Amino acid sequence: MYRKCLLALICFISTLELSAQDTDTDKKEKWQAGLTPAQKMIANSGEDLLTGGNAEDHATVISGYGEMSFRRDVAYKQSRANLDRVVLFVGHQFSSRFSFFSELEVSDARIEAGAARGEVGMEQAFLRYNINPRQYVIAGLITPRIGITNEAHLPINFLSSERPIVEQLVIPTTWRELGVGYYGQLSRWPIAYSIAIMNGLDASQMQHGRGIGAGSAGGQSINANSMAVTASLRAYAGDFQFQVSGYYGGANGMSPYTSDSLGIEHGAFAMPVTMGEANIQYSNSGFSAKALGIIINNSAARQINTTFANNTPEQMYGVYGELSYDVLYNRSQRLDKELSLVGFVRYERLNLNARIPGNAIIDGTLDQHHAIGGLAFFPTPNVAVKADVRYTSTGAFNKNLLINPPPVMRSYPEQNYTVSLSLGYAF
Repeated sequence: MYRKCLLALICFISTLELSAQDTDTDKKEKWQAGLTPAQKMIANSGEDLLTGGNAEDHATVISGYGEMSFRRDVAYKQSRANLDRVVLFVGHQFSSRFSFFSELEVSDARIEAGAARGEVGMEQAFLRYNINPRQYVIAGLITPRIGITNEAHLPINFLSSERPIVEQLVIPTTWRELGVGYYGQLSRWPIAYSIAIMNGLDASQMQHGRGIGAGSAGGQSINANSMAVTASLRAYAGDFQFQVSGYYGGANGMSPYTSDSLGIEHGAFAMPVTMGEANIQYSNSGFSAKALGIIINNSAARQINTTFANNTPEQMYGVYGELSYDVLYNRSQRLDKELSLVGFVRYERLNLNARIPGNAIIDGTLDQHHAIGGLAFFPTPNVAVKADVRYTSTGAFNKNLLINPPPVMRSYPEQNYTVSLSLGYAF
């Protein structure tokens, strides 16, 4: 069924493209035809510098972003300060058609032998070929267009001190895989689309409480016998942006010999993981709103748990809604300033144990509600100072999850508050 749906989507896009007339010459104007300034702000992540009219042939662009934070866990009376990430972007324009993009991230300030924290890794590294001003192909380490934050993950693009919880735990932002993607926009209608083929997930690496995130290889030494297909449609109407995306992929990249020895199915789409996501964004006159919903199904969860004993769920989901208002909007417009002071509230609901197989153990702490409120001050559009408070409510902790429980154990707080401050930048 999924292959038929994918084939139908490709045929539909091809039909629309054949009927579209491509007469303009300005790449940037054609890509953003009909968009309001607010939509352009949403559409531009700030990373696509080379194709935004900022670089000539044979030019190299260096940019980056980063964020640092202070957080206070009220229940545990614990404060923590951290340099969350520093990312260096390097891109090169080989010609009008070929370009290269890369992001190298250092998270948690440093890497130290024997320490659990800290990571150096590539967030993106791909070559891009422009077929024409509206269509292009990328190949390499790519970020699938799923959710709001996975592509637009700069700290100036979200208002809270940390990325939305749903887009950390359910969508493992920044999610990247090795693959090939085709992106485009129709000339007659404000509709953008994408379709990509990537390596699949690794069921043997999935971990309890981490959603599908631990099953992502991030481009490192992948068992590539499995594959995945992802696609998206994005439309603009007035001050609204709408998006739907989907994912279907296998989660067993091991060889047939290894799979048979373990007694598990094998093939490109064996142990399938399916995903459906939709989001909507609105922005006008200082007021903004966004909402997102995603559901993930893992039909082979029982088989995965039997083989790898990693307590994998059959289903997980997440939703959130956010409202915000820039209290300096009218003043900034009148004085031609770039100051912004945005107040926001957001509610998030997620459950990483929405449905579990009979051989899994329920964990109430993964059934979560989050309410966040705060302020984000932008003295300039590329610098953000943020402060917020997050209230978290979860289910009860299941002591059956402990194989060797400690003799003395502190009770788990089902309600908690986190106070956060952060600085973010992008250039």
